[in-house]
Amino acid sequence: MFNFGPVELFIILAIVIVIFGARKLPELGSGMGKAIKNFKKGLSGEDEKKPEKIEENNQS
Repeated sequence: MFNFGPVELFIILAIVIVIFGARKLPELGSGMGKAIKNFKKGLSGEDEKKPEKIEENNQS
């Protein structure tokens, strides 16, 4: 689909550094990683949690 070589990837990385700054890149990468992880969980259905049984202590 897309044939990105090393030169194109370097240019894209340089543009991202100029736009966001070098200090924001780790935060941006972390956020993207969490977003992808949540997206995969949503597709696979792992996000569904079973409701926990709530026990009531009747002390009458």
